[in-house]
Amino acid sequence: MPGPHREQHVLTLDQLSSVRLPIGDDGVVVGQDGSGGPAVLSLFRPRPYDVVLVGGIWTAQLIALRAAATGARVAVETGRGQAWGPVAQAAGGGQPCMTVHPIGRLGPQGATVAGPVLVVRDAGPRPGRSRLSAAPWQAMLTLMPYLAEGADRLLGSADLVGVQRVAPQEAELIARVLQLPAAEAAALPNLGDGVTLWTNRRTRSFVQGGPTPSEAQVLGQARRMD
Repeated sequence: MPGPHREQHVLTLDQLSSVRLPIGDDGVVVGQDGSGGPAVLSLFRPRPYDVVLVGGIWTAQLIALRAAATGARVAVETGRGQAWGPVAQAAGGGQPCMTVHPIGRLGPQGATVAGPVLVVRDAGPRPGRSRLSAAPWQAMLTLMPYLAEGADRLLGSADLVGVQRVAPQEAELIARVLQLPAAEAAALPNLGDGVTLWTNRRTRSFVQGGPTPSEAQVLGQARRMD
């Protein structure tokens, strides 16, 4: 069939060997790994996916912003609406891609393969049970600023756990539940701001998170404490 006439792009064999197509995990880039490469969380899957982050609100907000940038919808259940409101406003440039809800008021999100959803639960160190049912293409990120009673249950049932700087006693509990090597457990009380250990028991990686200039205008610089 006739079509637009364009000059053909032709490569010699020598030129073809220099062509590179970077292919890796798809998902949300949360920082750099130990080798300086991008650290990617594959949050959206054809099954429910539970993530627990023991850390600060800054990292949870960075993940939420970047999830929205991939085209996912983000729903935040929080008692700190004043902290999430500006982030939600900035996320979509005026488009309602991130919504903020009081604790206990978040309804079904209708996640699909074409419209994945990240639910962020910022409900303190003792988050109650969610009204949401687990669903395919819906990831649940539970933010815990520090460990409290019942934390071992949440950590043990999560598909992925992120740990930022914690107290030595918390590090001992986390290491026992997640079966961390002694060296990694010893590092947890001394992690810098923005550094997170991500583990799913099969693999572990320390990740340095940092904002882009536009993200820094919304979130400021990386910090552990809220």
